[in-house]
Amino acid sequence: MKIYETAVSKPVTTTMIFLAIIVFGIYSIINLAVDFFPDIELPAITVVTVYPGADAENVEEKITKPLEDRLSGINDLDRITSQSRDNLSIITVVLQYGTDLNEAANDVRNFIDMAMNVLPDEVERPSVFKFSTSQMPIMIYGVEAQQNYPGLGKLLEDNVVNNLNRINGVASVMVGGAPERVVYAEIDPKKLEAYNITLDQLARIIQAENLNIPVGTIKTTDMEYKVTAEGEFSSSDQIKDIVIGFQNGRVVKFGDIAVIRDSLKDKTVYESVNGRQGVRLLIMKQSDANTVQVANKTRQELDNIMQKMPSDVKMYPIYDSSENILNSVNNLAETIIYAFIFVSLIVLLFFGRWRSSIVILVTIPIALISGFIYLFLANDTLNVISLSAITIAIGMVVDDAIVVLENITKHIERGSTPREASIAGTNEVWTAVIASTVVIVVVFLPLTMLSGLTGTIFRSLGWIVSITISVSTLAAISITPMMSAHMLKGRNIYGSDDDNNKKNKDKGYKLWASTIGKALDWLDNTYQKLLTYVLKYKKTTLILAFVLFVGTMALFPLLGTEFLPQADQGVVNANIHLQTGLKLEKTEQFISKLEKIVNERYPEKYIMSFSAGTSDDASISGMASSQGSNEVVMTLRLVDREERDRTVFEIAEDFRKVLDTMPEVIKYDINAGGGASAMMSNNVEVQIFGQDLDSTMKVANILKDEISQIPGARDVIITRKNDQPTFKVYFDREKLARLGLTSATVSNTLRNYITGYTASKYREEGNEYDVIVRLNDRARNDVELFKNLMISTPTGAKVSLSEIANIVEESTPPEIEHENKQRVITVSAKPENISLGELGASIQQLTRNIDLPSGVDINVGGRYEDQMESFRDLILLLFVSILLVYISMAAQFESLTMPLLIILSIPFALSGVILALLITGKTLSVNALLGGVMLIGIAVKNSIILVDFTNLLRDRGLRLHDAVVQAGRSRLRPILMTASTTFLGMLPMALSTGEGSELWAPIGIAVIGGLVFSTILSLIVVPTAYYTFIRSGSRRKELMRMRKQFGFVDKILFNNKNNKS
Repeated sequence: MKIYETAVSKPVTTTMIFLAIIVFGIYSIINLAVDFFPDIELPAITVVTVYPGADAENVEEKITKPLEDRLSGINDLDRITSQSRDNLSIITVVLQYGTDLNEAANDVRNFIDMAMNVLPDEVERPSVFKFSTSQMPIMIYGVEAQQNYPGLGKLLEDNVVNNLNRINGVASVMVGGAPERVVYAEIDPKKLEAYNITLDQLARIIQAENLNIPVGTIKTTDMEYKVTAEGEFSSSDQIKDIVIGFQNGRVVKFGDIAVIRDSLKDKTVYESVNGRQGVRLLIMKQSDANTVQVANKTRQELDNIMQKMPSDVKMYPIYDSSENILNSVNNLAETIIYAFIFVSLIVLLFFGRWRSSIVILVTIPIALISGFIYLFLANDTLNVISLSAITIAIGMVVDDAIVVLENITKHIERGSTPREASIAGTNEVWTAVIASTVVIVVVFLPLTMLSGLTGTIFRSLGWIVSITISVSTLAAISITPMMSAHMLKGRNIYGSDDDNNKKNKDKGYKLWASTIGKALDWLDNTYQKLLTYVLKYKKTTLILAFVLFVGTMALFPLLGTEFLPQADQGVVNANIHLQTGLKLEKTEQFISKLEKIVNERYPEKYIMSFSAGTSDDASISGMASSQGSNEVVMTLRLVDREERDRTVFEIAEDFRKVLDTMPEVIKYDINAGGGASAMMSNNVEVQIFGQDLDSTMKVANILKDEISQIPGARDVIITRKNDQPTFKVYFDREKLARLGLTSATVSNTLRNYITGYTASKYREEGNEYDVIVRLNDRARNDVELFKNLMISTPTGAKVSLSEIANIVEESTPPEIEHENKQRVITVSAKPENISLGELGASIQQLTRNIDLPSGVDINVGGRYEDQMESFRDLILLLFVSILLVYISMAAQFESLTMPLLIILSIPFALSGVILALLITGKTLSVNALLGGVMLIGIAVKNSIILVDFTNLLRDRGLRLHDAVVQAGRSRLRPILMTASTTFLGMLPMALSTGEGSELWAPIGIAVIGGLVFSTILSLIVVPTAYYTFIRSGSRRKELMRMRKQFGFVDKILFNNKNNKS
């Protein structure tokens, strides 16, 4: 017994099975996490090594190169990049997608163990970090205060950080740029010399005096007493009274040679929020936590906390990923609802009966809910990609049910009972339905095998569409005939009830039959006449179709290309570079000037924040920051899209004009959009490889000037930081040796003089503050005084720095970058009013015409390279899908030629994609190309229905011409219905203008354009091609049969011909 027969005979069992699927699906939806993109685990491992006191070149030579040499031997390595900075080496090992990061991290640690014996002794053991979403903040707040600013860091630590860390799902909370309390003991170098004492000695004295030491226990006759020597400072002023020695019989105290300041630590970072000095609060979530839920709990907790905070403390949201996620997900959910309504109207329009409509529409929740079950079982999230897949599927999941029900209805109209019609009607089309589903699956399933970033993003789309379509087919050949057998009524072709119920006519159906029904009948008749006409001129029809295809393909070069469309999520991020080496105080003045301009020029502003400088904390985020005192990072958050007239891209373009007029600005880089757009920025990068930095910089400057001349190129910058002014100390090693000194001991002394020596901790009310001993401001910031600093020798003698060293002012690189162990400098550019592909092609051509010095190579990459790789993958997928469609159809029809007729609709689908993108002004992005790949299955599905039914009619004895015409007329409605449901299902996606719609609208536009074009032409071209090639094939077979049967005629003719000659 076949599945549809079982379903019709066992309706309760069938209903319970699908009801169980729905219940499990609802449970899955409730428990699904919500995010913007699927969980993107970048296959990268970062190795961070601290080398105190070393400049970038030393770090490169002694740390980065030895580690790179060993790490380049790791398995599945894609590329290795590095940054060598002052005091720090950062190496990133990028692996092939799909690599087990835990195993790779263990391999990296093993390679580091082998490298430790070649690293300098003073180097700290390298730290290994895997990329994790928990390292990325989901929320960033700006916090400002006026009276309470000095203690803002402690205030936030005690009241905010500790409370937020207790929230389930929060991984960590960081405060950036907060002022820190510290106790400075600032020494006059002349007094050091006068009292014959060193900085190290002073530091050791403070360390020895600031101690509580347990002495032991005293036991009396009756009691036992603990004895503790109390030496810790109860006040920072007590440091002044520490005795450091005697001179001429007089006590010398710390206060005699030093100024004790209990104050804030010297500022190395500046943060402002809405024009007022403040700090940043960064909230990171655990990698498996629900972003939206964590953000909601965090906001609620912050609302409670802020009620208890001092009145001058204000908090503003700079970035909240949950808002972007919810807005995008809600827009897509709204799109799905509209799609459901449109599909329902189409079904009702074509069938004219509410019972028939219900039979069809039941398929939608059953099929779609299977997609949510997959997300739950795969531990995936509800995101814009998974919801886009649901939107794509919603118009397609009813296709099979429509074909089945339409055929059942025809049997009922011919007089069969609903039960007989349900079995017989399903039996006629179930193979075609399954064949068309196989086509859809073989097109979408390869998406799950795509590699790289494209595969990571779109893998879930392939699974969801494949699963939902498969489940919809199962529903179409089981629950659709079951419901038809029990819900539909027997009718004749005039739509009246069975003989016993003819008087009880459905007025609604009569209205439909007299209006829409007649229109559909007219359409059937018109199409039949058109098909009869084109079959008379079949060669002309096929030639015109071919010319049309070639003509549309000739328009392809007019399409621009890009990786992913940029979404307007209301955020402008800018990195602004001022003169290298500029003091932080001067950068603050520039920020104040820029804040006034932003306030006056952009009424769309919601939150404005600036930061400059680098925190000198020991955290990884602090170490990895590449922001200098001359670099300004701006985040401008705008009001919602509906509340402003200008897009974020127009505002960003205007801001570029502002920066161009400011003489302080050396270069800038602006990313508009925010959220995921910041990660998917469209840019072209030219990498210049060469060991000699001077040679590569010359090439970089030439390229920068040349690229700037390309129309449409903007934000053209050399990403390498400018050389920084540096005083280099070159020691006279012979003099050092004579004095018993080494370069290491002198260097450490100088570092303590300038940076300071953390001698001890001062405790107050349970908190600890550093006690730092250093020279006073004048001695630390005067070059001449620095040259004459006195260095103590092991014998106690004093020698000035200038006597044992030469101090030279030079320019040194603040960082050196490597790509695959080679030094590299990068020139970056973004497109304006041209596509990323056009800009990339222009730059490619430009680099071919540049004369390169010996040892210098060039590579064009960036997001342009990602685009080219993704396009290659998708184009390959396109051909693979066509091949798989051919293979599956050849197996279905047991023919090598029949599938060729079916796939004739594919070229016209691609033509429709090109026309749709040109008409709407969209570029060919990965999303649009993905829509083109999807069209292969959608377009072929209609052709299968047409060809399969034609074969069925021929098998029943109809002549070829009659079979082609009758099959076309009979299958017109189901083809139009399935095309219309897919069309209207995708229409809300294509027309969507809400937040994030830029990412999914191209898919809808591509599918709609290709679907409309291919449906119209395939209804003409496929029957014409079928009639032409099957007819010629039949004639050849008949001639072969006749020649075989009457072969003697050929022999007679041949002999007669020879006789005549």
